[in-house]
Amino acid sequence: MDASDPKPTARSLEAVRARLDVVDRRLLELIDERAALASEVAAAKAAAGEGGRFALRPPREAEVLRNLLARPRKAAPASLIVRIWRELMSDSLSRQGPYHVSVFGGQTPEGVREAARMRFGAAPPFATASRPEDAIAAARTPGGVAVLALDSRTPWWGRLLAEPTLRVFAALPCLNAWGRPTALAAAEVEIGPTGGDRTYWVTDAPGPPGRLVETLSKDGVAAELMADAGGLRLFELVGYYQSDDERLARAPGRLTGVIGAASAPLDL
Repeated sequence: MDASDPKPTARSLEAVRARLDVVDRRLLELIDERAALASEVAAAKAAAGEGGRFALRPPREAEVLRNLLARPRKAAPASLIVRIWRELMSDSLSRQGPYHVSVFGGQTPEGVREAARMRFGAAPPFATASRPEDAIAAARTPGGVAVLALDSRTPWWGRLLAEPTLRVFAALPCLNAWGRPTALAAAEVEIGPTGGDRTYWVTDAPGPPGRLVETLSKDGVAAELMADAGGLRLFELVGYYQSDDERLARAPGRLTGVIGAASAPLDL
């Protein structure tokens, strides 16, 4: 730019507000169209005989959010993008069939409930569970999701080893910027690799946790202790691991197993 050129004139406040009004109207039109499309999806599934299936697809949600966050933006932070699309996805799910969330908050009920709202939005009804067993039972019903605090007093993760269909599919919160995980979410949903995952593995292996982490590391598995209670430890493993992975089968412990997997924090 030539030094003699005049500097661009900043828009007046009135002009900026006028532009905001235009953008808001366009956003409303697009949001309304998206909601209508979600209703069409529900109708199409019902016509195909799939109306009773829970529409939650965690790998697909992770793919959508990662693609959005990878696109160029001028000012919108990742947290804003994630919050907006979580609400849109939540509304879409609620239009496609039963959808409800049961929250066991442990020792930090308000914080866990807030994290659950940030993850699942305003659309599904929320219920408070006084025991993890109650939240797990609610997750077995159509459209049910259990949000379970990582409470050091209650090794609920051990119960999921005996659950044939319930799987952990999310860690809350989903952004590093919002803090370390305080809860996990489980439901009767299909999980799968997303290209950036964390697997949740339970073991009753004795001894110091650090020794087990070192043992796993020697076998190429990066692990971090998340919770420890009642002789059962919950570890987060970097990557996606199947329940029959040979490396986990070689790890110490008589009662062990994968209870689910989730997308890694979206702002890694």
